[in-house]
Amino acid sequence: MTSTGTPATVALQKAGIPFTPHAYEHADTATNFGEEAAALLGIDEDRVFKTLVVQADDSLVVAVVPVSGRLDLKALAAAVGAKKAALADPALAQRRTGYVVGGISPVGQKTPLATVVDETADLYDTVFVSGGRRGLDIEIAPADLRLATGAVSAAIARA
Repeated sequence: MTSTGTPATVALQKAGIPFTPHAYEHADTATNFGEEAAALLGIDEDRVFKTLVVQADDSLVVAVVPVSGRLDLKALAAAVGAKKAALADPALAQRRTGYVVGGISPVGQKTPLATVVDETADLYDTVFVSGGRRGLDIEIAPADLRLATGAVSAAIARA
């Protein structure tokens, strides 16, 4: 599948936000999707960001953190003014975003969710996030990612 037309890429094109698609051959056996993307694209894991859907109190929130680290749920809760946060049920995440796990993009979600991008994204001119399907990442400037998603930046990742 070489088509890059996903809700994420369509939303970026429609908004006039520049990005570069990077397709790779996703292995059906892969479960660490961000690590797989980093390895196959030859990109440092600090520059490849995973998209996690989190239940923060009564709301769903998207956390975008480097593949090389982990999401700090307490820091995310604080960033969105919630008392507690936990990873959302994968089936719920898929229903609300319109994407499959491993291909959830922070951009172009069926139900746009509040989004927090880890502040380390600003260390790079561009970062890589899911393009809306397994086997497709998009390269985008951190400021453009925040613009496309309405995201805020916060320290939400830990090593």
